[in-house]
Amino acid sequence: MVRKTVLSLLLTVLYGSPLLAGGWAEKMFETTRHDFGSVARDAKTECRFVLTNIYIEDVHIAGVRSSCGCTSPRIEKPFLKTYEKGAIIAHFNTDRFLGRKGATITVTIDKPLPATIQLHVTGHIRSDVVFEPGSVQFGAVDHGTPAEKTVTVTCAGRPDWQIVDVTSTNPHCSVQMEEAKRRGGQVAYDLLVRLDEHAPPGSLNDCLILATNDRNSPQIPLAVEGVVQSEIMVAPTSLFMGVVEPGKKVTKQLVVRSKRPFRILSVTCDGACFEFDAPAETAPKPLHLIPVTFVAGEKPGKVLDTIRIQTDLAEAMPELSAYAVVAP
Repeated sequence: MVRKTVLSLLLTVLYGSPLLAGGWAEKMFETTRHDFGSVARDAKTECRFVLTNIYIEDVHIAGVRSSCGCTSPRIEKPFLKTYEKGAIIAHFNTDRFLGRKGATITVTIDKPLPATIQLHVTGHIRSDVVFEPGSVQFGAVDHGTPAEKTVTVTCAGRPDWQIVDVTSTNPHCSVQMEEAKRRGGQVAYDLLVRLDEHAPPGSLNDCLILATNDRNSPQIPLAVEGVVQSEIMVAPTSLFMGVVEPGKKVTKQLVVRSKRPFRILSVTCDGACFEFDAPAETAPKPLHLIPVTFVAGEKPGKVLDTIRIQTDLAEAMPELSAYAVVAP
């Protein structure tokens, strides 16, 4: 309670009166504006307003609302610990609105201090171009396994309309395009989207850029989503040990799993502040629990290190970030 009171006083001094206290909260956001550009009807169109808790105290996002029904916001993670990242996700409702649209998203924070932040989105939802389905959804794909999905792009009222090229923001994603229909004022293309076997583990949040012969809207984005699953999965993907007083210890646990049994050979990191108790079992199994202990030094501030886990599987060594804050 004393620490929170001190923090509140410090924030009030640093960022002015309570009426201006939202300034401290806005500093956590990477950006507060996004333009979707020109997007197709029914296209899955979202923006992530990323924020990082740069303060010692936990941050709680109490609510979020939009000034317009064209945009539906949601909170990715309501509680953020020190240096933890989260996001406010703005979903553009391309299935229910057309034309030029915009919205102001109001984010309400109640801890450690009350604050409100306003985010802004704009975009143009086309009535003539439609995606079916609204995005490329690969779902969960095992690492080393290729995948394919098909999306149909239809344009109505423009018999001369063409897709002249398709480029990808992901080098492991390629597209084979075929004109499927051109009659009755409608043009349709089938896009066969391939994800190759070399795609690294992790989330897919990319897009395809459709270049057209429409001078007013020469480019249309198509979202590509999914996750490439590593053979070995570690949870959490980033380990926060908390705010620790000098000389104190704190222990948390890593969960390491795979679809097939395996052994853990070693757990290492470069620094001396993190200690590990690697499993002593000799028999392979599909799930292991690894206790991780952080020993706080005397110097206050953030301590960041990379934990590496070596197993008897052929896949590359999984890594994750581990960090803590030594209290002043």
